[in-house]
Amino acid sequence: MVKNKMHMETTKIKKWIKQYPSIQKFVLKFLMHPVKTRPQWWVRAFQFYYLQKGKNSIIYRSVRKDLIPFNKFKIGNYSVVEDFSVLNNAVGDIIIGNNSRIGLGNTIIGPVNIGSYVNIAQHVIISGLNHNYKDITKTIIEQGVSTSQVTIEDNVWIGANAVILPGIYIGTHSIVGAGSVISKNIPPYCVAIGNPAKVVKKYDFEKKEWIKV
Repeated sequence: MVKNKMHMETTKIKKWIKQYPSIQKFVLKFLMHPVKTRPQWWVRAFQFYYLQKGKNSIIYRSVRKDLIPFNKFKIGNYSVVEDFSVLNNAVGDIIIGNNSRIGLGNTIIGPVNIGSYVNIAQHVIISGLNHNYKDITKTIIEQGVSTSQVTIEDNVWIGANAVILPGIYIGTHSIVGAGSVISKNIPPYCVAIGNPAKVVKKYDFEKKEWIKV
């Protein structure tokens, strides 16, 4: 109850700050280390208070938690984030459902919404962030970033070393092959592999079997 009230107040403050770019810039510098580009140590010290963790969820100690209070981080019941992963909600919310597993050495940069019973293997990158680059009179770093929501529905399996690009949707009960780069949406009940990934199988509900595409 207290955390929900805090989140509502944080949302109001966040909307107010967004109206004033100069204040937004000041708050960002206040929260984030300018060189390390991660939350200041004193912000991380209070993560136990503002992170939303479900029953029996586990985030291993070696996980780098670049998580700030002005964006949401929520992990559901019985979900796990394994060792040496990176969680970053500095530019967008990260939501993880129930009974999901984030494998060893994964990198997740919001905005990302991961459903329940999702199994993500090792060294997978899922990012809702892109760097702006179109103004050639400025450095890419000066131009900031843009974001586009990544959505992974329930019961998805993502193989090792896959890359999920910004704005991607992966439908329920779909499989992403190891090493694949997902640059287009994957419908539900499909198998996608390759770079760029293509759908190679889908489930035929009339025949009740997986068929080649």
